Amino acid sequence: MKMFVGHKTQFVLLLLLSGTCFKTFSQSPYQSKIDSLTQVLNRLPEDTSKVNRLIELGDLYLEVDLKSALKYGTQAIALANDLNYLQGLGYGEKLIGRVSAYQDDYPRSIEQYEKALKIFESIDFKEGIAIALTSLAKIHFRSGNYSKSMEYTKRSLKINEDLKDQLGIAVALNDVAVIYLGHHNYPKALDYYKASLKISEKYSYEKEIAISLGNIGAIYFYEGDYSKALDYYQRSLDMSEEISRNEGIGANLVNIGEVYYAYGDYSKALDYYERSLTFCDSILDRSGAAYALNNIGASYQNQKDYRNALANYKRSLKIREEIFDKDGATETLLNIGKLSLEKGDVYEAITWCEKSRALAKQIDDIYSQRDACNCLYSAYKIKGENNKALAFHELMQVLEDSLNVKETNRKLQQFEFAKQQLEDSVNQAEKERLVQESHLEEVNRKNRTRNIAIGSGLLLLIFAGGLYSRLNYIRKSKNIIEKERDNSNNLLLNILPKEVADELKASGESRARNYDEVTVLFTDFKDFTNIAETLGPQDLVAEINACFKAFDQIITKYGIEKIKTIGDSYMAVGGLNSSSSQSAKTTIMAAMDMQEFMLTRGEDLAKLGKPHFEMRAGIHTGPVVAGIVGVKKFQYDIWGDTVNIASRMESSGTVNKVNISQHTYELVKSDTEFTFEFRGKVQAKSLGLIEMYFVGRRTF
Repeated sequence: MKMFVGHKTQFVLLLLLSGTCFKTFSQSPYQSKIDSLTQVLNRLPEDTSKVNRLIELGDLYLEVDLKSALKYGTQAIALANDLNYLQGLGYGEKLIGRVSAYQDDYPRSIEQYEKALKIFESIDFKEGIAIALTSLAKIHFRSGNYSKSMEYTKRSLKINEDLKDQLGIAVALNDVAVIYLGHHNYPKALDYYKASLKISEKYSYEKEIAISLGNIGAIYFYEGDYSKALDYYQRSLDMSEEISRNEGIGANLVNIGEVYYAYGDYSKALDYYERSLTFCDSILDRSGAAYALNNIGASYQNQKDYRNALANYKRSLKIREEIFDKDGATETLLNIGKLSLEKGDVYEAITWCEKSRALAKQIDDIYSQRDACNCLYSAYKIKGENNKALAFHELMQVLEDSLNVKETNRKLQQFEFAKQQLEDSVNQAEKERLVQESHLEEVNRKNRTRNIAIGSGLLLLIFAGGLYSRLNYIRKSKNIIEKERDNSNNLLLNILPKEVADELKASGESRARNYDEVTVLFTDFKDFTNIAETLGPQDLVAEINACFKAFDQIITKYGIEKIKTIGDSYMAVGGLNSSSSQSAKTTIMAAMDMQEFMLTRGEDLAKLGKPHFEMRAGIHTGPVVAGIVGVKKFQYDIWGDTVNIASRMESSGTVNKVNISQHTYELVKSDTEFTFEFRGKVQAKSLGLIEMYFVGRRTF
């Protein structure tokens, strides 16, 4: 995340799930251990102890030579297979998975970790199962699959709880927090970090205490509470120094520098960055040193000390190029370009920003491409080369649009993740309820058995009362079953048209249908991403829900079928059960009611000083194919050019208006309830020029 001009922030968050912040080390700290272990290995017989040493050696080589790590992992797997040593085989597969993860080959890494998991499960080796699950959680997190990451992390947490492994529990809680952090759910992340910290402090797990303190500091930093962030970073630094946790020392020094940078105290920030640099140099951590140098350059730049800023940027760039840190090199190249622009050296700025842009394209870093284009736009504008400036400005806008799409997708993933977590919580609660019911039933059964033995003489006396209770129970059960059946039917009708739902209940499947003419409606909120950024996640979901709930009521009123929502877009279709001309009219009426609702809601929110959405609506009438897709979480959907044209009617429309196609207009043009405004032929993306009309409600 790039929060400040000129440098990245929060080193401690770069590799949270792996528990370290610095990935690239010199070979020297490991070489003596490798040499010693290699000598031991050469004297060992071909038994399980040699498998263990091969894996240990491979783990050491992970930090310095991936080819050697792969070699020893492969040897360990081969020997473990020969010996039928399944525990060693599992650890060997896990080692190969780590090698693949270091090479950013996530599919291969997942495959290897899954192999390790199956092996550990086959021998019921719970410690190994927990380790494999944690590894899978980390790699799914790195590949962006947060739901899968959460699934594996919670499974690992459950096993550690069963084993009463308090350290494993603390680590798993920390990993859950990281996943919530990935979704920018800071309150949830903070809760889990603090839960992890509480266990670590209780059992004096000093390393985990240091990690949790630093992570909590990062949460407060992102929330803008710099005072608390500074307190937790300092406590993490003190603990890391006490236990000689090198990665914690370097990370916290630079993070404390970030806090002072945020305060605008560049002199103090510089002091901590330089302390971090000195420390990284002392442990031969080149990646950490390059990071610190980049931040030192930014601090000098903010103090207008351009000579020292440039010198440190170039030192950082040299290291990053030598260790093949393309992401870091992209950033530092851009920083030098911006520095040159700030100094007024336009030609130098163009040179450096072009280099940054080229490297950013190579690694598909859209953020850096956009920033480099912005730098080039400014430089060419100063030079007076307006055509080139305009070209980079237009490219910048294209990249900005791509980022907006990514941001919208990210928010949708957040919604889906939150929904999945809610479903998991409900399922877990249901499982616990069933377990509790089973337990109560067992207790009742034992009580019944005991009572039968004790009170068999009273059986005839209570038979009549028991019979009545049983009949009453059956009657209540029947009512409950009928109520649940009605609920199921209502739920099905919320998802599917009645005709399709009836067919699905009768035969268990539904055939696809062709409709010669239906009317498709799309709505979409203008500037959704920008407005969404001003709202918290809960407020955003609540506002979208309020609008879509009103839309649901409107389409129900007009007998229109809702198809789906896609982010902030709402799709419905009229005419699945009525004539095309009637469906065109009712769909237009529904769209106008939706626009009136949005206008009224916007006025009410504006009076309260709250942000609100404005909406476009588009309609087209034509043929579609409709049917059910999927088996799990099936979806009723429609396909065809009609859908694409309706979508273009929406995107080519105007806020607060209902935009319809020529064909829809032909169906309703004689209806005296409507007024029409011919727009002429309007360019629609991918479809060319299309005749369109704004339709309104006639007032008498």
